[in-house]
Amino acid sequence: MFDGHTKRVVCMWFPRFASDRVLRTRSVEAGFALTLSEQNTERLYCLSPQAEALGLHRGMSLADARAFCPSLITQPARPDLDARFLRVLRRWALRYCPWVGLEGPDGLVLDITGSAHLLGGEAALLKDMRARLVRAGISVRLGLGDTRGAAWAYAHFGEDKALSDLPVAALRLEEATVTALQRLGLRTIGDLTRAARAPLARRFGPGLLRRLDQARGDMPEAINPEPEPPHYATRLTLPEPIGLLPDVMAATARLLEPLCCKLKQHEAGARKLVLSVQRVNQGSQQVELRLASAMREAARILPLFERGLATVDAGFGIDVMRLEAVLVEPLPVAQLGAPRAPAQTATASEQLNDLITRIGTRIGLENVQRFLPADSHIPERSFLIAPAAFSTPQGGWACHRPRPLHLFAPEPILARGGTPPSAFRWRGMALRTGRATGPERIAPEWWLEEESWRSGLRDYWVLDTREGRRLWVFFTPQSPGWFVHGEFA
Repeated sequence: MFDGHTKRVVCMWFPRFASDRVLRTRSVEAGFALTLSEQNTERLYCLSPQAEALGLHRGMSLADARAFCPSLITQPARPDLDARFLRVLRRWALRYCPWVGLEGPDGLVLDITGSAHLLGGEAALLKDMRARLVRAGISVRLGLGDTRGAAWAYAHFGEDKALSDLPVAALRLEEATVTALQRLGLRTIGDLTRAARAPLARRFGPGLLRRLDQARGDMPEAINPEPEPPHYATRLTLPEPIGLLPDVMAATARLLEPLCCKLKQHEAGARKLVLSVQRVNQGSQQVELRLASAMREAARILPLFERGLATVDAGFGIDVMRLEAVLVEPLPVAQLGAPRAPAQTATASEQLNDLITRIGTRIGLENVQRFLPADSHIPERSFLIAPAAFSTPQGGWACHRPRPLHLFAPEPILARGGTPPSAFRWRGMALRTGRATGPERIAPEWWLEEESWRSGLRDYWVLDTREGRRLWVFFTPQSPGWFVHGEFA
């Protein structure tokens, strides 16, 4: 029980954190290990208990591990996903105390001072922690001490021993320092405590004694919990139910104002907004708005909600509304060239983004696309098609020869010789050549496998027909033949 003076700290260490994260959703009976590339060599990063039982260890090269265990199942490690999952566990650990911090890439530290009695005491708290983590498929070792250093030492080197009996590695020292201390005969923390401090400080620096004092409680060590990420959501409870579209739009405007202020405070912009309306009969409906660019101007966002709100069935009335920005992107404050009045019209780029948003709400943002230049002289590879909402327009459309507006797969036409035909048939139409401009020779890119360019060189011509068609045709000298590849506007 907390007596008002003694500080109590719990350290959670997950010895197989990365592999446990993967195996929680993928059951593997054989040996399993995660690999990570280090200096152009694939090495074992985290192993399952079955893999450790086969004699494999962390840091072992994957080639040697395959030689020992050909049936070993491996998968590339994802440290970014491990860090994200550790933050999820940190939020889960807030059920035990409000002061939870990260302890390296595979541990948590909790200041349970004054909180243990809420769960029946320290023993009951540790039992509950271990049971819940084991049930979730996560192996854990717990350490409880009066200091952060002591709790870490108990979690990594055994909680059934006295602090003075633990090895010097329990002080979170570098491996070279631990080896040097062991050569001097200082193998335990008790040996280090009884040794003279001045020679140790001269030889190893102040870091060694600082870690010793932190573990014993002679020097404070803070636990810094991560700040909670901002939650972008607002809620409005109405005194009387509403159902008319102007009233719902007015309530949405009241929700947008504080939400946009919070976004501006954190220099962020919303890309996806979800408006939930709850009717008096406990029924609910959601209106989703996906924006073409990150926004935080309430005046611009509000009109974009009108089409979605027009489809809401108010029933006997709406009494609760909730607006949440479920997808947020960084949107730093930009320097404006001249002040703009609130009633002034939006810029050209803002108007384009609003138009893309309006069209995207009907057909989907992914279906509103734009062309981007690509570095290739092959006509089919000289451009890219990307969703306009998730790309930015680019310049660099350098074209020394005219290119047709519409390209399609080459379509053969009946003609002979290396000069453009005077008359030919294409798509069931009889066409006559009025003027031929060219040729422009284009060679295939030998470093790419392009099935349609296996015929070799192409000589392109621009044909102006007497019937009004302007076609882009080519001739293949290697295997003589004429093809129509595009049509100009």
